[in-house]
Amino acid sequence: MTAKDILESDLPSVLKTKPELAKEISAVIQFEITGPDGGVWTMDLTKAADWVSAGASGAPKMTITVSAEDFVKIRQKQLNAQMAFMQGKLKFKPMDMGLAMKLGKLLS
Repeated sequence: MTAKDILESDLPSVLKTKPELAKEISAVIQFEITGPDGGVWTMDLTKAADWVSAGASGAPKMTITVSAEDFVKIRQKQLNAQMAFMQGKLKFKPMDMGLAMKLGKLLS
């Protein structure tokens, strides 16, 4: 599994089965995935479908920066997201704890 798989296939399928998560988060999030297999993706959870697109788009409410390796580990529950944040492996800009907690529900 790669970061691209997670963002373009895995998370959209979670959102299709749990559309209430998109409504609860209701924000534009930009993912900046670093390292090999990295890239930039925008997740627009203000829309009813087609949430994820490759590349930067507009002004996100929050930007998440994480390495591709750590992002995959977080999604596969091999790395705790809170620990990754405290170790500086997972960064949120600007830091919005409420939004980060809502995103945790989607990523877990």
